[in-house]
Amino acid sequence: MPQIQAWAGRFPRKTAYEFPQTGETVTFGELHQRSLQAAWWLIDQGLQPGDHIALLMENHPTLFEIAWGAVRAGVYFTVISTHLKPREVAYILENSECRLFIVSGQYAETAQAALALTGQQAIACYSLNGAGRLPYPDYRQAVDAAPHRQDLPERPAGRDLLYSSGTTGLPKGVSKPLIPIEERDKPDAEVANWRSGFGFDENAVYLSPAPLYHAAPLRYSMRVVEAGGTVIVLGRFDPHDALNAIQQYRVTHSQWVPTMFIRMLDLPEDERKRYDTSSLKVAIHAAAPCPVHVKQRMIDWWGPIIWEYYAGSEGVGITIINSEDWLRKPGSVGRATLGKLHILDEDGRELPPGEVGLIYFSGGPRFEYYNEPEKTRSVYLTEDMATYGDLGYVDEDGFLFLSDRRTDLIISGGVNIYPQEIEDALLRHDAVADCAVIGVPNAEFGEEVKACVRLHPGHAPDAALEQALIAFCREHLSNVKCPRTVDFLEDLPRLDNGKLPRRLLKDRYREQAQQREEA
Repeated sequence: MPQIQAWAGRFPRKTAYEFPQTGETVTFGELHQRSLQAAWWLIDQGLQPGDHIALLMENHPTLFEIAWGAVRAGVYFTVISTHLKPREVAYILENSECRLFIVSGQYAETAQAALALTGQQAIACYSLNGAGRLPYPDYRQAVDAAPHRQDLPERPAGRDLLYSSGTTGLPKGVSKPLIPIEERDKPDAEVANWRSGFGFDENAVYLSPAPLYHAAPLRYSMRVVEAGGTVIVLGRFDPHDALNAIQQYRVTHSQWVPTMFIRMLDLPEDERKRYDTSSLKVAIHAAAPCPVHVKQRMIDWWGPIIWEYYAGSEGVGITIINSEDWLRKPGSVGRATLGKLHILDEDGRELPPGEVGLIYFSGGPRFEYYNEPEKTRSVYLTEDMATYGDLGYVDEDGFLFLSDRRTDLIISGGVNIYPQEIEDALLRHDAVADCAVIGVPNAEFGEEVKACVRLHPGHAPDAALEQALIAFCREHLSNVKCPRTVDFLEDLPRLDNGKLPRRLLKDRYREQAQQREEA
């Protein structure tokens, strides 16, 4: 019996999902019936086990209905980022071999343009909350009109097929095998690791303040309900709304990215103190590096309940660190709890503690990039050893410290320079709200270090501050690592999961350099 059905039998009126910003609530009983109806509807569309569907919509209760319906029908589902352009959406639809596409009215124009670019006639399209803006059948009407039946045919359990954020190029679909019928009610290794590591159970009240097209918010929001807990979903992050939700719903578990910490910490202290956060047992953060001073301030505010993990959508390995260990090892992302950790040089040789190399995990679950065999092979060194593409080192106690992504490494005059280290230094300056460090072309050294900085209000972006920031870096870093120039930007191209695609900035400066040469 699927867990959703079991929990619906035990407490049908208990809230599974609540959306405070819209006032919408879905109980376990409603989720069971709606996802059952959605599963039958998907099967009636002719979808076979292993077929693919895609969703383009805001955080919405129907998203979970469809996702759970896909799981129960044995099909893959892809939740597409609402920030993508039509060509990027078209790429995902084509690459995933999408059979059925469900779109909310808010993204009608993007969907129509994307479908025109694919040229595929085999994609069946349905609209949600905006039938008048889309020339497709209405999803709700279609599902409600389908015959109501109970027991589903025996099929493997479906799962998500999510695409990377594309920080290093075109997004890649992370695909794992469907779960066989005889194992569909057993948690996989990653889920078991998650439950034991963070203590999720039927008493958990989990706050999800991020877009559901990201892997962690979507997966956590489904796992919590599968464990019998309640999920509070924000349609968009707002520091006041998030803190109010913790207080109002007595949230026990939550997940964040560092930019959310920074925005909450930017609130005046008297405003922060208005909110009661004492119900929190576990506050998790991941996705992007968190500056040490920001995390220290969060622990000072919320207490030693801050947990961090290092992982990826591919799920080949996980490290976890709690507040107590982090206070002993500031900046670490913990020790491996899934897979065995390795630090290797360019030739695949194991490096000793303290030396920076490429991070690999062995013995973790396997995956593949959908329809991308070459990209899959590129991340596997052996049959069971894979990398997320990041650089780092371990200390004598086996704690992992991240240095950067291999693709973001700056090589200046033959010296390896890691942008994150410089960014961490700059963020300690009172004037700096956010920053990105990149390598830009240099005729003599190949590359030189440039800092792109967003300032806090009240600070003037002038030459004097540029020199002050460079001098500040020299107080904390060797000269070779320090920026030669600082550019002040109104905003940085940071994704809403906190990640910073430095390649966008690098491309901008590379184009400018080419234009100067041509002139």
